[in-house]
Amino acid sequence: MKFCKKYQEYMQGQEKKLPGVGFKKLKKILKNCRREFQSKNDVHGVLHNQTCPQHCPVCDGTFFPSLLKEMSDIVGCFNERAQKLLELHLASGFRKYFIWFKGKLQGSHVALIQEGKDLVNYALINAVAIRKILKKYDKVHFSKQGQAFKSQAQSMHIEILQSPWLCELMAFHINFRETKVKSGMTPASFEGCYLTFNDGKPFLSCELFDSVKLDIDLTCSICLDTVFDPVSLTCGHIFCYMCACSAASVSIVNGLKAAEPKEKCPLCREAGVYEGFVHLDELSILLRRSCSEYWEQRLQMERAERVRQAKEHWESQCQAFVGV
Repeated sequence: MKFCKKYQEYMQGQEKKLPGVGFKKLKKILKNCRREFQSKNDVHGVLHNQTCPQHCPVCDGTFFPSLLKEMSDIVGCFNERAQKLLELHLASGFRKYFIWFKGKLQGSHVALIQEGKDLVNYALINAVAIRKILKKYDKVHFSKQGQAFKSQAQSMHIEILQSPWLCELMAFHINFRETKVKSGMTPASFEGCYLTFNDGKPFLSCELFDSVKLDIDLTCSICLDTVFDPVSLTCGHIFCYMCACSAASVSIVNGLKAAEPKEKCPLCREAGVYEGFVHLDELSILLRRSCSEYWEQRLQMERAERVRQAKEHWESQCQAFVGV
């Protein structure tokens, strides 16, 4: 079965109508582009050409704007639903019942797990659909504009594989599966997600549709160790919280929200990426379970550093108060 048909069946099979890639519409744009260019060749007595030129007005005027809007809608829908689901899962006590009462997620705990599986599948199949339609664009145009557009989408934070909530959902399923195995119950979570170690370095991996594999490096590029108390910046890069504070030139007491807009990501050098950071709580739980000895050692070091920074902060506040 061709992927286009498989994708259409998947989207039509969803209980709620969700944003998706207009596969047929986008392929029709490319087909019309080819047909129009060939007709122009016929008029001028030129031999048939199977592709149109780069910077094609037929494609670029409709293809990329349409795909851009669809990608934005897909990642917006995914982020919103994933955030609500994980908020409910991590909530405790009265807050958890309050969220249920507000109706953010209907059903039982089993429904929550199923919702998580559906969201991961939704993210992965749309990621493959976007990859395939951009590959088709480059094939028609003999260009690399499709890949350039993908890079542009990443800089605009509308690439779904870049979403921190996908990373959180993957960790959520691994945590749930390991909990059920330890308790002797049969796991019912998404089986394609797992934590792997390559030369001692951890990776969060997931098998995508069409034999594509997603690997998320869980090594902090600042301290060069496994991320501790991990956070994801809006550019998608993951760091230890303390390392991110250091890179943003803020203390742990003030936190990342106090970072100046001019501060840049240590990896991609994009500015303004700290304000919308996401604390990766599910990933933190997963790494604490999987790297318990390392986690305990790092916890002791972090506590000492937090105490030191807190002491310096309050000493400076007191000195400012008394006018020293």
